Amino acid sequence: MLKADKAEVSWDASKKNWLIRIQIGEEVIRRTSKGSADLDDGALQALAVKTAADEGYEVAAGAVTVKR
Repeated sequence: MLKADKAEVSWDASKKNWLIRIQIGEEVIRRTSKGSADLDDGALQALAVKTAADEGYEVAAGAVTVKR
């Protein structure tokens, strides 16, 4: 599994879902996930780690930023 540099999770109010951005060097993969807007940071970090793994990348929970 390839290592991702970092990931970012933010709420997309217009689409009412979470946007997960996974960065690998200059490449950025964007995925969306449905879920409650009031998920805690730990759940969002786990969501980003799982989404990255589904795409074939490994990202540490500490490298995940949550933007609200």
